[in-house]
Amino acid sequence: MEKIRVRFAPSPTGHLHIGGARTALYNWLIARQKKGRFILRIEDTDVERSTEESIRAILEGMKWFGLDWDEGPEKGGDHGPYLQSQRKELYAEAINKLLDEKKAYQCFCTPSELDAKKEKARTNKGQYAYDGTCRDLPKEKLTSSLEDGKPYVIRLKKREDKEIVFKDLIKGEIRIHSDTIDDFIIRRSDGNVVYNFAVVCDDALMKIDHVIRGDDHISNTPKQILLYEALGYDTPFFAHVPMILGEDKTRLSKRHGATSISQYRDDGFLPEALRNYLARLGWGYDDSQEIFSTDDLIKKFSIEKVSKNPAVFNYKKLEWLNGVYIQNLSLEARTEAVIPYLKEAGLIDDKFIRDNPDLLKEIVAVVGDRMKTLKDIVPYSDYFFMEKVQFDEDVKEKIFQKADLADAYQLIAKELEKVKTWDKENIEKELQAISDEVPIKRKDFFQAIRAALTGRLFSPDLTGMMVIMGKEKVLTRITNALNACTKDK
Repeated sequence: MEKIRVRFAPSPTGHLHIGGARTALYNWLIARQKKGRFILRIEDTDVERSTEESIRAILEGMKWFGLDWDEGPEKGGDHGPYLQSQRKELYAEAINKLLDEKKAYQCFCTPSELDAKKEKARTNKGQYAYDGTCRDLPKEKLTSSLEDGKPYVIRLKKREDKEIVFKDLIKGEIRIHSDTIDDFIIRRSDGNVVYNFAVVCDDALMKIDHVIRGDDHISNTPKQILLYEALGYDTPFFAHVPMILGEDKTRLSKRHGATSISQYRDDGFLPEALRNYLARLGWGYDDSQEIFSTDDLIKKFSIEKVSKNPAVFNYKKLEWLNGVYIQNLSLEARTEAVIPYLKEAGLIDDKFIRDNPDLLKEIVAVVGDRMKTLKDIVPYSDYFFMEKVQFDEDVKEKIFQKADLADAYQLIAKELEKVKTWDKENIEKELQAISDEVPIKRKDFFQAIRAALTGRLFSPDLTGMMVIMGKEKVLTRITNALNACTKDK
């Protein structure tokens, strides 16, 4: 593995999926660990589903995720082009080579003829396999069919009575007999090659020596090995990564939550936290260690220690891990990171940022370690930017209905008005004194102030929040809460 060349080859039919991102990460980690090359190739031969928008989304997702590629789109390299749609001449050369060497042949069987054979196999409760009708056509019939312009596909003439054996770096040794494979199609009648053929040509010509991909490709591997051998290429090492499941043990899908990298970015996850989580999702290292820097991952990752079994995606654990990474950011970095989410929510703009740089830092500091995602800054701070808060239904039902609350609010406003130096120490001292006098329980007292200032039952540090809001705004909001609770009754 000293001069390893690995690749990630997504199809641009949508955004970068979380499972694909983990596969890309495993390839990238090994390439960086072994001082090798990480190649990005776009498999865009599915003309109907592939889009430029998806290509851009994949490239942007890879960049945000922190996976730089050594060769590929926007980078170039000695083994391009790196989009399959631009490699058709290379595929044609390989097809002609197989035809010239009698390792492949034209098949003129019509779709209706093949359907009839499939139906017969089903009727006889057998497994359909192409029967080789066109495998050894007489030269005259082949020539006349071509001259008549009959449509045809090209099939690989597979080797008979051969055991296909490969050692999967994750699954172990796998054996498949060639009897279970028919003369499969490698080029369709429209002239486009099939996936298995294109990927073998690409991997061989790009000198990929380790193919690390999802285990949904295991069934393709025997066919690909036959193609490597027919084309005279060295067969790479294979490692098939088990799929990711939702917590209900079914394949991860949108019903389990976000499945694309871009959605996790938009939801406020840090790329380094997501890298950490996905690397550990199915990779066994040390149960006592959860936090891995990128340098740690590069140093310690091993494909052989990836589990053979599917991994279960735990969103709550990812949130916890992301929260740890957010807490470890400096105040400056954390403030910078949350700005896009505050802007998106319409709470601040560029002018506010220019005019209030210290205020933003104070707000982020008081929110403290409550954020599990960067987007959490919005519900934990939006009330700082509002002229008047809106009271949640929980506040109206659980706080405003309490007896003697109006008297408590009146006393709180009266006593806080007397605080001359509006700082944390003096506010805390005054709140402690007021809590002994109000006609409500101590817990309800602090909850009532929290509700008045934020409109909610939860908030960051109360006195820290009051310092940032300032005396005038605090008193105004307590008065508004007094009016609201009186009105509700």
